[in-house]
Amino acid sequence: MIVCAGGNESFKFAKNIGIGLIESAINLTKLCLETKPKTLIFIGTCGIYNQGEILKIYRSSHAFNIEFSKLSANFYTPALNEINLNVSRETYKINSSNYICQNKKAAEEFSNLGLDFENMEAFSVLSVAKKMHIKAECILCATNFCDENAHKDFIKNHQKAKEKLENFLTDFMDENFL
Repeated sequence: MIVCAGGNESFKFAKNIGIGLIESAINLTKLCLETKPKTLIFIGTCGIYNQGEILKIYRSSHAFNIEFSKLSANFYTPALNEINLNVSRETYKINSSNYICQNKKAAEEFSNLGLDFENMEAFSVLSVAKKMHIKAECILCATNFCDENAHKDFIKNHQKAKEKLENFLTDFMDENFL
């Protein structure tokens, strides 16, 4: 099953699950209970914390939920905040939050924690998949660096990123499922 956030990030071949950690977790759980897929592929866009290329495709099954508050060292959480569904190979580390980073210093701090990219839904998608024993992977196209131009660059690159994802997924499906 191929899923995406929805809203302005919808694809004709993917089911919309909602934007952010909560909506996506609830709606994906409902979908998986109706029709338990063998594999979940989440497609979407991401921001780059430190190193990466705009409009490049990144694949990962390793996500975190590290909030900005952690950077101050004044907060802690008893909640699980790391999901890794593919321990057999190194993957990029995606951070998920209901907020989008637009501060270069904060992005550098997230990078120093070992995080590569951010996407709002990745952590909840992989969490649902793990709980339901479903193989899953996130396929993301980078639209921006996490800095003061994050939103402007996201808007500028979003349509091209969606086109690249559609092309990549068409080739991916041909190679892996035909």
